[in-house]
Amino acid sequence: MIEAKNSSAALLGIDRAASAPLYRQVYERFRAAIETGVLRPGDRVASARNLASELGVARGTIETAYNQLAGEGYFSPQGQAGTVVSPSLPVRRPARRGPQRGGPDPSAGQALAEPAAPPPLQLGIPALDAFPRKLWARLAARRARATSAADMFYGDPSGHPALRTAIAAYLRVSRGVPCQPSQVVVTGGYRASLALVSHTLLAKDDRVWVEDPGYMPTHEVLRSAGQRPVPVPVDPQGMDVARGLRKAADARMAVVTPSHQAPLGVSMSLARRLQLLDWASEAKAWIIEDDYDGEYRYAGAPLPALKSLDGHDRVLYAGSFSKVLFPGLALGYLVVPDALRDAFGVAAGTWSNGSPQITQAVVADFMREGHFSRHLKKMRLLYARRRGMLAAALRKAFGDGVRIDLQSGGMHLIARFAQRRESDEELARRAQCAGLNCQPLSRRGTAAFDDEGLLMGFTNVASAAEAQQLAARLRTALGRGP
Repeated sequence: MIEAKNSSAALLGIDRAASAPLYRQVYERFRAAIETGVLRPGDRVASARNLASELGVARGTIETAYNQLAGEGYFSPQGQAGTVVSPSLPVRRPARRGPQRGGPDPSAGQALAEPAAPPPLQLGIPALDAFPRKLWARLAARRARATSAADMFYGDPSGHPALRTAIAAYLRVSRGVPCQPSQVVVTGGYRASLALVSHTLLAKDDRVWVEDPGYMPTHEVLRSAGQRPVPVPVDPQGMDVARGLRKAADARMAVVTPSHQAPLGVSMSLARRLQLLDWASEAKAWIIEDDYDGEYRYAGAPLPALKSLDGHDRVLYAGSFSKVLFPGLALGYLVVPDALRDAFGVAAGTWSNGSPQITQAVVADFMREGHFSRHLKKMRLLYARRRGMLAAALRKAFGDGVRIDLQSGGMHLIARFAQRRESDEELARRAQCAGLNCQPLSRRGTAAFDDEGLLMGFTNVASAAEAQQLAARLRTALGRGP
């Protein structure tokens, strides 16, 4: 059921100068909202008294319109529960006809997609079935009950103090990032973090090194801010800094995923890390370290962050809660050099009002009370097991026809199929037609990148039986038998 207040949004433009009576205009707008799917069966509408007050018309005008709508079966009076759109009406698809004179444009009634569970093998999604929802609900309810007037006011656009403090403490211990809470800026996620950096530190037409292959939204954000991405090849040691120097030594920034390269999964070698830091120091350039899933490593201890080696304060560390908690939070963070704290504080206030304070407070409680570290430990063990289940199922289904890259960490694997004439884009298309959200590796790079394979997320493969079922579906989709 929607808020009744929202049901009158399409009525605010009634025309008192029109020849049609006001009650008729109200009637027609409600009917149009129902027919175009803006109002759905069971949705509650505003009371006649409230709507009359909102529109500045007589209550009798609204009651006349409501009575006609009820008489024609559009409305269903529910006594003290109010009036709702008749539950017996069929769910309407968006109208295809043109706009009516004096009425709302039916194209505005295009049905919005409802949230849906991620499809099988979706990339970049944590194990949603393993998230401690009851604990989270308890923490959220506790915060809601304790809400004060200060909590309801505008918060610091740079982030909730308790969350910035919790992030700084976590990064110091777990990722080796030396920082103070004042250096942490909470954002709406990775894209928001990158956009904030672009607008704060870069100028139009500045060149930026990006990994090839890499995360394509990085290109989109940079281009939208007026910068020029410069693809730099990635090999088993990570970004090839020497190639970057040859292509654009004057670049103003580099965006890298050193702990677990997206999408190849390799880790940047120490020699390459030091080379990259030397370039940034000498060129007075910046580095964004996107540590998107550095917490997930299944062989050996987690690698220290590139930021931990940064002796000249040229690295901005970007993290996100989308991979470690759940993407619906829409929360990320930046650790900025000490000298840039004021600049980013001003920029954060210019570009946004910040993320919801209560959401940040709940995350802070989750971290401060030790639930975050326990959750990460649980997920590392779970993901290692689920990765093994999917890899074993693929090998059983395809035999020698598949080669699977299992890097030391991450949330996805790469399957390469032998003796196939089809491109990985065609294989991905077939898989997606079968409901499996495999992605082609080749689409993550430029024309100079010639590797192929299917990227598959394994984090939500809940059992060995499910893994075998998914592998069998993929085998059928790719034309390898029933």
